[in-house]
Amino acid sequence: MKIINRSYLKVKGKKPFVEWVKQIDSDLFIDEESESNVYLVEEDFFEIEPVLKANFKKIFLSELSCVSEDQSIFPEIKLEVFLNWFDVEAGTMVFDCEKGSVQGESCL
Repeated sequence: MKIINRSYLKVKGKKPFVEWVKQIDSDLFIDEESESNVYLVEEDFFEIEPVLKANFKKIFLSELSCVSEDQSIFPEIKLEVFLNWFDVEAGTMVFDCEKGSVQGESCL
């Protein structure tokens, strides 16, 4: 097992996000119990606020873009709106239980 040199922000949609998604695409199954998404951020931090401020726009746009690519229907991209639409949990330890290397691709 390897320790990954990142911390994380776990993001889960709240009622305003769920309602927005249902307005955009009623066929998407989402509710407040749907799974969270995890975003890797800088390795160690002592306060979540600076890390959240540095990353919320990218995260917000990622979450919205999973529903629609039409940015004209997105809400205002502000920290207050983000925190109203999502629960955020932070953690500082990321472990990789797999033997192979971590792979990824750029998005957004």
